[in-house]
Amino acid sequence: MAGTPVTDTAKPKGSPALLALVFGAFLVIIGMTATGQSILVSSHVTSQSLDAVVTADASLVRILVNGTLVPADLDPTTLQPTRVATLQAEMAVVARRGIIERLEVRTPTGGFLFASDGRAQAATSSPDFAMAAGGSTFASIGPNADSQLGTSQVLTESLPITSGGIVRAVLTVTRDAAPVLARIAAAQQEIVILTLSAALVVAFILYLIFRSAHGRLRRQTAALVEATRRDPLTGTLNHGALVAALAGRIDAARASAGTVEVALVDVDNFRLLNDTHGHAAGDAALIELCRVLSVCAPEGSTMGRYGPDEFLVISKPGVMASMRAAIERLQLELTQVSLQYGDSDRLPLTASAGVCAFPLDADSVTGLLSIAAMTLGEAKGSGGDAVRVAEAAGATPTFTKSFDILQGLVIAIDTRDRYTKRHSEDVARYADFLAERLGLGLELRQAIHVAGLLHDVGKIGIPDQILRKPAKLTSDEMKAVEQHVALGHMIVRDLPHLELVKAGIRFHHERWDGRGYLDRLEGEQIPLIARLLAVADAFSAMTTTRPYRKALSVDESLRRLEDSVGTQLDEELARAFVEGIRTADDPPLPGMDVVRTHLWTPADRVA
Repeated sequence: MAGTPVTDTAKPKGSPALLALVFGAFLVIIGMTATGQSILVSSHVTSQSLDAVVTADASLVRILVNGTLVPADLDPTTLQPTRVATLQAEMAVVARRGIIERLEVRTPTGGFLFASDGRAQAATSSPDFAMAAGGSTFASIGPNADSQLGTSQVLTESLPITSGGIVRAVLTVTRDAAPVLARIAAAQQEIVILTLSAALVVAFILYLIFRSAHGRLRRQTAALVEATRRDPLTGTLNHGALVAALAGRIDAARASAGTVEVALVDVDNFRLLNDTHGHAAGDAALIELCRVLSVCAPEGSTMGRYGPDEFLVISKPGVMASMRAAIERLQLELTQVSLQYGDSDRLPLTASAGVCAFPLDADSVTGLLSIAAMTLGEAKGSGGDAVRVAEAAGATPTFTKSFDILQGLVIAIDTRDRYTKRHSEDVARYADFLAERLGLGLELRQAIHVAGLLHDVGKIGIPDQILRKPAKLTSDEMKAVEQHVALGHMIVRDLPHLELVKAGIRFHHERWDGRGYLDRLEGEQIPLIARLLAVADAFSAMTTTRPYRKALSVDESLRRLEDSVGTQLDEELARAFVEGIRTADDPPLPGMDVVRTHLWTPADRVA
């Protein structure tokens, strides 16, 4: 395919920072959960380990008590030395079997009776012993305070010896805590490894889920962004995207001293086709023309639907004398195409085209489009199915070229949106009225009038679903609308001798308090023409029915203008306008017929 309708696509940026933030938050939650679970399970494992040891030792002690001790052995007054020696020997045997460091028996009051190693230590008053003396079993792990035991950590168990429901003595079992601690540490390690493994698995699954969701969101965002640049019928670039593409290619050609060719192609008898066979027939003709044009367009060119029945083809910079040949090839291919609707005869499909080039015929976007439109008009006026190439306009005076281009822009606004056109005419009327009240000079008043007509020319690049939305705009949609001042300035920036008009277009949405857009100018930093247009624009916006609300009354609109002085509007200009509307003999009011005048009076110099 020589030409392609899809060349300049905007690739939306993702949001990896947001993804990382959300993913990090999930990892923190997982980490905190895993840590808490590890602590709880470790505590449970520690308790179970101690319970197992105490249960085993209690069974051992029960055997010792039931098989060896008699009540007299637990009474210091009746315990004989020979019996002590016997009991200590048996306890030593028990200790060796249970890998116990020491066994000791005391009275509930702490008095020493006998021990496995025969050493009589001082009476103890530890909480462990006190709980055992009260009838409860208690165990704890702590540092070793007995220098004769060869271990740094000991497990101390205090077990009550009861008879008839009364605590007769307390048996203290002292163990080396290292084996118990090793088992606990091993269990904790296994728990941590298992928890971390599970966390890593969950993290990996979350990563896959978020990556998939993020990719899907990026694709949806890209599709939505691209949809604002596409004509829904043909899928090619729409009017605004074509203007932006042409501006980019002209900038590139200007930087490289190259050329750009443009062809404006129009379906012949399109209105008659619609009226006779219906809009479905017209749509079918447009789709068929688009198909053939995409094949015949020059290599590397950009094409799209410029108007209701018009297509614009833009060559790549540096290619010259290829556009006419491509359009003639298009006409030849169309001779093989026929259309038929219902029981109609087979109908021919023909097209006319106007071809021009930058910088030979015009040196700006608007100039080139205006020349293309006029050249297309000549082709259609000759009977259709014709190609016309613009003649070089180098000998045309600059002010005359500007005048013709401005007229073309007004026509473009009219074609784009009826509300925008009427609003622009009203703004020009109100601005004329205010300029006259202020006693401004003729040249400045001419510039104000032109700026009023063209102040919203950038809206030709705003998508219809935003420009004509019958509801309040979202913040993203409002940001898109705000760009119309930049686009409007870009459209007229290359026209000579129109600095005041350009300033009015660029800055008419700046506010006196500096909170406007796009440059955040404030006070007298805002050019006078833009401050004046802001008053006229505000009054027109309030007194005109919009897609999302009905018009306000004149009195209510004037009151709101007065309320906005010093914030949105220049106080002097706003009060002069309000006073003029209220007191003038013949003030311009909403709904009045617009007096058609020339945009500009040709002169040696345009203000």
